Amino acid sequence: MNGRNRVLVTGGAGFLGSHLCERLLADDCEVLCVDNYFTGSRDNIAAALSNPHFEAIRHDITFPLYVEVDQIYNLACPASPIHYQFDPVQTTKVSVHGAINMLGLAKRVQGAILQASTSEVYGDPTVHPQTEDYWGHVNPIGPRACYDEGKRCAETLFFDYRRQHGMPIKVARIFNTYGPRMFVGDGRVVSTFVVQALRGEPLTVCGDGHQTRSFCYVDDTIDGLVKLMNTPHEITGPINLGNTREIAILDLATTIIRIAGSKSGIVHTELPKDDPSRRRPDVTKAGDVLGWAPSTPLEAGIEKTICYFDRLLSTGHEVNAPGSERCH
Repeated sequence: MNGRNRVLVTGGAGFLGSHLCERLLADDCEVLCVDNYFTGSRDNIAAALSNPHFEAIRHDITFPLYVEVDQIYNLACPASPIHYQFDPVQTTKVSVHGAINMLGLAKRVQGAILQASTSEVYGDPTVHPQTEDYWGHVNPIGPRACYDEGKRCAETLFFDYRRQHGMPIKVARIFNTYGPRMFVGDGRVVSTFVVQALRGEPLTVCGDGHQTRSFCYVDDTIDGLVKLMNTPHEITGPINLGNTREIAILDLATTIIRIAGSKSGIVHTELPKDDPSRRRPDVTKAGDVLGWAPSTPLEAGIEKTICYFDRLLSTGHEVNAPGSERCH
């Protein structure tokens, strides 16, 4: 044995997953990246492939996986509405069957497992800011339910495995995260606005733009995940990970236009069904338990994200259609 921690990252070729793989390699871990490339991209892990301590496997976690690892980060699931609504049944399967399979693997290898849950478990919240003890306000049969309810069920499974088998589980509720390696056409507000601003197109603001979000830069989110995984076994979460600065979508649009030096205007479109009106985490628990707080100012993170997309668009890159690389 070489003493390195052997870590499995499902969804490891995705936006968050690829950044997590790089962080774990930097932390001297052996990293096994598992992805079916439904929304992940080989480009995201290209730099890691030359590292002798990194391995990538194409696999769909709705099917069992037999490997030997010490820790599991379960990040596999399409996370933007345009992707998770493309095949809503499969989205639910990834959250539920995928959780069952990864929990079964963790039980067999007796390793810790972390579930990347989401602020979407709170739905359109009636409590603000959202604390971990809030049960949420979710439409279980709406167009977003495949993701929202899938993640809620995954949390249920994690805590039932904990109660029934005494397993070392961790649950992180991730709020809006942004940064390099988001897709050009993933429908998320930051990537959409940045690409529109760089192309000189009008920024499409849903509704009146007064709805709010809180945006956390990817490096900060990854730091929170790693800190949570490496807490003592009695610490399970759920723990919110996100930025506490709340910003209206209309203000986000004008901020991106300004930083990009764009002459784009703003147009308003219909508000999607069940779109939350406010979203901001209470991260007191993350501070108390993990000693974690986001450190990247929004403007600095947006500037880094704009630089990434500017380079990407200059190469003529176009996003893959959802499911174009899906493993059947």
